[in-house]
This record gives sequence, C-alpha cells and structure tokens, in this order.
Amino acid sequence: MKSFRDKRRDNRPPAKGGTAELRPNEPRGAARPDARPRERHETRTDDRAEPKSAPRILARREGSLPAEQLPVILEVAPNADYALLDSGTGQKLERYGPYRIVRPEGQAIWQKALPARDWERVDAIFTGDTDEEGIGRWRFPKAPLGETWPMKHDGIDYLGRFTSFRHVGVFPEQASHWGHMAGLIAAARRPVKVLNLFGYTGLASLVAARAGAEVTHVDASKKAIGWARENQQMAGLGGKPIRWIVDDAVKFAEREERRGSRYDIVLFDPPAYGRGPKGEVWQLFEDLPALTDLCRAILTPKPLAVVLTAYSIRASFFAIHALMRDTFAGMGGRVESGELIIREKSAGRALSTSLFSRWLA
Repeated sequence: MKSFRDKRRDNRPPAKGGTAELRPNEPRGAARPDARPRERHETRTDDRAEPKSAPRILARREGSLPAEQLPVILEVAPNADYALLDSGTGQKLERYGPYRIVRPEGQAIWQKALPARDWERVDAIFTGDTDEEGIGRWRFPKAPLGETWPMKHDGIDYLGRFTSFRHVGVFPEQASHWGHMAGLIAAARRPVKVLNLFGYTGLASLVAARAGAEVTHVDASKKAIGWARENQQMAGLGGKPIRWIVDDAVKFAEREERRGSRYDIVLFDPPAYGRGPKGEVWQLFEDLPALTDLCRAILTPKPLAVVLTAYSIRASFFAIHALMRDTFAGMGGRVESGELIIREKSAGRALSTSLFSRWLA
C-alpha cells in the first residue's frame, strides 16, 4: 500500500517506523538480527516473537520549561553542490552538481522568474507518467541518464538517484541541521553517540561520522539502508563507526530504552502518515508525543541535542515547539523551532520545506 508524507515533501512515501521511501511499494519490514553492536554492516531485527508494546503512558513532566527561541528560519543558500535555481506554478528548477532537474513543488504557488528556455534546458524532468521512457517517472530531454549519478555535499561524495517517487536521494534543506550537528560533535571534545531514526539514505549519518561520532542509523527500508551503505563507501568513510539497522524506528528505540542504550544526539524525521509491514499505522499527531518522550528517555546523562523535523501542513511549528518544551521540562537548555527553507537563486524567494524543533542542552 502506498502512503504519503504530504505535498510539502513531494509525496515522500512513509511507513511506520521509517521515512518509508518505498521504491516503489516496497514494504519496510523487520528481519532477523545478524550483527553485533558496533559492527559496521546491516543489522535486521526480528520481532516475530516479541510481545506487542503497550501504549506509552505520558504524564506532564515537572520542572521549568527550557528557554525558547523562535521563530528560527534555517536557510540553505545556493552553492556549488546544490541550488534552487527557480520555482513557481507548482514546480521547482534545481541544480545538483552539473545536473538541472525539474520536479513538482506544491509550495511554489507564485510565478516563475526565469524564462521558459531556462526551464527547458534541463537534464531530467519528473513527469508522473509511468508510460514515459526512462527510469520510473522521469523524462530525460538531452540524453538518457542512469538511475544514479555522483554528487557531493560539503566534500562528502554520495549517489544521487532518480526514483519513481520524484525524489533524488537527498533533502537539501536538512543541510542546516547537519552542519549544526557537526559543530556540536566537534565542540564536545569527547566521544559522542548519535542515533539517526528514519535515517533514509544516510547523509546525516555520514556527516556525524565524519565529525567524529559513533552513529546508529535506523530505517525500516532495506533498500534505503542499501543506498546508505553505498553512500558510505562512495564517501570514503567505510572505516567510520556506523551501525546500519533495518528496523521499525519506534520499536528499535523502545528496545534501546529497555537495554539501557543511550545517545548524546538523537535525530528523528517521522512521516506524517504510514503503514508498517505488519499493518501498523503511524499517525504523526497521535504518535509523535510518545516518540518524542522516548527520545528523551534514551539520552545520556550529558546529552547534546534532540532534533525533530516534521513535514506536515496540518500544524505550525508552534505545535511541535510546545511538545518539545513540555517533553524536555526540567532538563534546562533551549528549544529552537521554526522552518527549514531553501533560498531561490533567481528571485531570492524562500521556499519553505518543513517545520522543525530542536532541544539543545
């Protein structure tokens, strides 16, 4: 069954426990454990004999609320690796390295700034028409391109991908979080453990590992984990301590709580809606409070940050801001919330991509 985040993320298909990039209609399932902790290869978890988790009981926490800063607008500007060249009339024109790509963008309700010839001089266009020649739903006006192509982010090599769900294997707006996280890791001057839930194709995990962290990357899609492992090799970071886990993110975090495993930084990017391989239903606004509480429960005694990204159009950032402040009451620190945007090169407009809220110790 297909399930979709929402139009703010170009209909990225989720499943419970993962940013389900089902390419296409690939269920995100669980499987047997085949790796010990700290081993740098894919681990799959088998929960067939595991009792169903009881609903997490939530109660408002005592203690002062963390300080707050809002609204915070985290901006990605055009650079050599990526640029939003123009946008409008429900589309966006992007440049990934040398390639110019046109994709749908529901947030771009204004008019295009560049002339039609600039929109026609492109390498790939997502058409949504499965009868088009080429890979999935893509049309290639110049020459047919393969499924993957080499890309860079801040010196990290990875593979871009033309997927049948209009995505290209990376969400550029997240670069603001990645850079901030790398700074926290470097400034800590001690071993740092990072948990990346709903990790997708792994750029956040690679940035954290390059900065010196020990990373656990969890996604329920075996295919996404495979892509992430390819990216690790492509980036020349094969020797870095990254555990790749194929599992439902919520169930994995629950096990980590029971096992006493703790992390200094937790990233989580849950879908708005999804279904798991066993029919589990994820609803962001029903299930997010318990997951946020769980992320607090698996922090170390001296944590650094918890970063939540929400691609949802039903709420403003104030909703997840209030949730994060309540959840981290009594822990001090500060909660920053706002939006992730990409600054357009043509007319300088800001394309909003998602909401975020992060607690900083």
